[in-house]
Amino acid sequence: MQNNTFLTLFVGQSLVKLSETNSTNDYLKKLLSNFKPLTEGTVIMADHQSAGRGQQNNVWEAEKGKNLTISILLNPTFLSLNQQFYLNKVVSLGINDCLRTIVCDDCKIKWPNDIYHKNQKIGGVLIENIVAGNYIKNSIIGIGINVNQQNFSHLAGNATSLVKILRKDYELNDLLRQLCKSIESRYLQAKAKHFERLDSDYLGRLFGLNEVHNYLIGDEIVQGKVVGVSAIGLLLLQINDEVKEFDLKQVKLMLD
Repeated sequence: MQNNTFLTLFVGQSLVKLSETNSTNDYLKKLLSNFKPLTEGTVIMADHQSAGRGQQNNVWEAEKGKNLTISILLNPTFLSLNQQFYLNKVVSLGINDCLRTIVCDDCKIKWPNDIYHKNQKIGGVLIENIVAGNYIKNSIIGIGINVNQQNFSHLAGNATSLVKILRKDYELNDLLRQLCKSIESRYLQAKAKHFERLDSDYLGRLFGLNEVHNYLIGDEIVQGKVVGVSAIGLLLLQINDEVKEFDLKQVKLMLD
């Protein structure tokens, strides 16, 4: 573990760099289970994850040394369980803020926390919480951002990367520093209970907001329009004249 000169209060000040691990989230969980206190903001960074995971147990495809694959430890004890979706807002907005300084305003958040550049995925998040009573004791924030990878298999879907957008490589350590600063800033907003700001910014960055797209619901493809997100993080989708709520397992956006 090493200390860094990041321009942050705590996120990224303790950094563990690994050549390879099965999953940075799993590595961080193992460190926590050793009963040795870890500093909030500890970051695990790996050149390669042999079993990187995304939402709903999807595989995260990443070439070794080409992308940013990290996990961050947060201790959001100030959030109750019914407020846990604010972690999605904090992290996805933090990533979005960071990338917008690099590729302008073309980055959006595809509910709940995928990061898109125009119509292509550039980053994803996997949040795993450890709960104590009615509050979140620890939160392990897994983040993958496509940086210097040029080619993606058909399994990766409609993916892009910074190098494909910028036409030049981007330094991973520079991106890490920028990302830690952006996420910490959003996290401190939540800690200060500036929830209205987070709500407004998240909604304003939401991919497909008030646009008609095709969605897979069960075995049926229907046209719907995202009109918002509920307080507990359910997608509000208007189908015909009715607004319905969906969780992540119930609905899938179908892009061309």
